[in-house]
Amino acid sequence: MFFSAALAALALGVSQVAAHGGVLSYSINGQTYDGFKAYNTPTGQSSIQREWDTYNPLTNPTDPNLACNANGASLGSGQKSATVAAGSKVTAYWNQWPHAIGPVMVYMAKCNGACTTSTPSSLSWFKIDQAGLISGTLPNGTWGQGELIANNNSWTSTIPSSLAPGEYFIRHELLAIHTSNQPQFYPECAQLIITGSGSAQPSGSYLVKFPGAYSMSDPGVGIDVYSQPNVSNYTIPGPAVWQG
Repeated sequence: MFFSAALAALALGVSQVAAHGGVLSYSINGQTYDGFKAYNTPTGQSSIQREWDTYNPLTNPTDPNLACNANGASLGSGQKSATVAAGSKVTAYWNQWPHAIGPVMVYMAKCNGACTTSTPSSLSWFKIDQAGLISGTLPNGTWGQGELIANNNSWTSTIPSSLAPGEYFIRHELLAIHTSNQPQFYPECAQLIITGSGSAQPSGSYLVKFPGAYSMSDPGVGIDVYSQPNVSNYTIPGPAVWQG
């Protein structure tokens, strides 16, 4: 009986991993950085990525873990940061992503001193990249997530070249909206040390908090794409992209 129950639990875990996912690694300036290994203890792990514990989504836009996923904790002595020049490209590699409907969004946040000791939900985030409905209609068109799948489950963004040096988080987020009126948020955070001679910092309406940036009343969050088969526009949630 115990053996059968264990097999059932394992099968459930495998099905959940297959259905959902997260960022598994990063490529920056030709160097690969392994991500945190979900479903494993953080003890002994070393990564530029913050801890995330499950492939399952967050489904509430006010979830306290929305900044960097559950639970978004620092790895302590195992927490690393990648040194990156402003203007560089960062590629995030996801697992075999199954959802083609929904936007891709990439944010950054300047840490208050060292990122390793910063609390992501207390920081001000700005968006550096996004892709929503690229062409076609809501239920059948080409989306940012469809492009991610077509590009070997990866997404490449450029850090604004004018961004001031310092320690930052980079936050990749997929918002899957293939389930009617039930958003699925998949945020992942990694730590960067930005170098360069830039001096620019976003302000005002470019800055948001997580949670706080989204609500179910946003047209791009609480949406049923299947009830609008002929609509060919989509409003990506969150602030406008800051380009420096």
